Amino acid sequence: MLSMKKWFWYPSGLRDSRLFLSWSQLLHFARKLLGQRLFDRLMKMTFYGQFVAGEDQESIRPLIQHNKAFGVGSILDYGVEEDLSPEEAERKEMESCTSAAERDGSGISKRERQYQAHHAFGDRRDGVISARTYFYANEAKCDCHMETFLRCIEASGGACEDGFSAIKLTALGRPQFLLQFSDVLTKWRRFFHQMAAEQGQAGLAAMDTKLEVAALQESIAKMGIASRAEIEGWFRVETLGVSGTVDLLDWSGLVDSRTKLSQHLVVPNTQTGQLEPLLSRFTEEEELQMTRMLQRMDILARRAREVGVRLMVDAEQTYFQPAISRLTLEMQRKFNVEKPLVFGTYQCYLKDAYDNVTLDVELARREGWCFGAKLVRGAYMAQERARAAEIGYEDPINPTYEATNAMYHRCLDYVLEELKHNEKAAVMVASHNEDTVRFTLCRMEELGLHPADRQVYFGQLLGMCDQISFPLGQAGFPVYKYVPYGPVMEVLPYLSRRALENSSLMKGAQRERQLLWQELKRRLRTGSLFYRPA
Repeated sequence: MLSMKKWFWYPSGLRDSRLFLSWSQLLHFARKLLGQRLFDRLMKMTFYGQFVAGEDQESIRPLIQHNKAFGVGSILDYGVEEDLSPEEAERKEMESCTSAAERDGSGISKRERQYQAHHAFGDRRDGVISARTYFYANEAKCDCHMETFLRCIEASGGACEDGFSAIKLTALGRPQFLLQFSDVLTKWRRFFHQMAAEQGQAGLAAMDTKLEVAALQESIAKMGIASRAEIEGWFRVETLGVSGTVDLLDWSGLVDSRTKLSQHLVVPNTQTGQLEPLLSRFTEEEELQMTRMLQRMDILARRAREVGVRLMVDAEQTYFQPAISRLTLEMQRKFNVEKPLVFGTYQCYLKDAYDNVTLDVELARREGWCFGAKLVRGAYMAQERARAAEIGYEDPINPTYEATNAMYHRCLDYVLEELKHNEKAAVMVASHNEDTVRFTLCRMEELGLHPADRQVYFGQLLGMCDQISFPLGQAGFPVYKYVPYGPVMEVLPYLSRRALENSSLMKGAQRERQLLWQELKRRLRTGSLFYRPA
């Protein structure tokens, strides 16, 4: 497999993956040497005490109340993870990411290679330092994950009046569905851009690309997909308006298994030149598994609404993400009617992050629901780069760290502009980067976004970047800590990652803390921090 070091533009790279293994081995060795009881005490005095709030919801209450006294809220996160060997993780991944037909040899996957499971990357934890990984076992295990999320939602509701809770969709169902749906969405979007290129619109930004309906109908008719009368019926004034054009939002809305169009959805295979069905058939069991995933999402969102907690759907690997984003949008349509209850996550290390943000903001405007977003840089970069190079598809990651910073600020600036004109939209700035926090504070002041309006939230991990979180909380900004909890032995994988990630962030923290305090004190002194324009 290709070395990750070559493709990692942070200084750590492959070194962090090796250090993660070393940390895990060291912790297990210490446990054997000291015995369980003494090991637990040592962990609570060191790493566990730094990064984990306690063993259960009762024991974490003092920390939650302490943070709350300083204006810092809590996002509860049950930090228990399976301690699988790489071989076990790979086996589970390969079994859960292939269809019944692919496994028994009766069918060949027509998914693009990016959206197929590969043995070399079966262990999705490899090269990932700052995110939890779930592996599918069975539907009962997914139900257990849902119950865990429900407990966190309920506890978050009791911890503060304006709480958040985070979920991962790979914990709620079989990832095969996410792969297949992502493949469908990506092919359909690429087909749109192929049609745009035929109409001389190659290279335009997503929101600026508009297909002429008449020319589009002519192209589709030449492909022999359906009769001209049927094609004209797909693009009606009732659904597309009177503009005579189709943009990417209109186009994406056509992918619906309940429409007549879905029976005809085909795309050209770029390798064979043949037209192939876009929507793959699922077995009865696969249909049930897909339905159960959607039901679990619905249960979590309903409970979050009942207890007054916002639900953040975490981003994951790019081969899952198109499906995750689409399913999150469906939840937002349903639950973000009066306020942003469900927040989608945008990974700004991706080249297409800005297009994704602008399209979803525009969709919320058109359909009248409340936009909610969490902006992150991203957690899977080393793995994404290595996978793209090894398998042979375009690297989805920005070429440099500076390009990712620029992308983050570009996406954030666009969302903040939207917040200025839409008081029901909201964003979580999930960042440990002091420059990003200062950028956000400056733009909030320039746009007249007041912290008391609670449209802009900040988020950091427990035990990390307190020099950001507590000054913001004391200055009146809505700021939250991810608060993991769980038994010592069951959070060891989490602790290993946190220890590694925190080591690089501690350098220069004192200097950055002073700079941030100076900025906040300046705003307090001038009155600009709490200025609300008439």
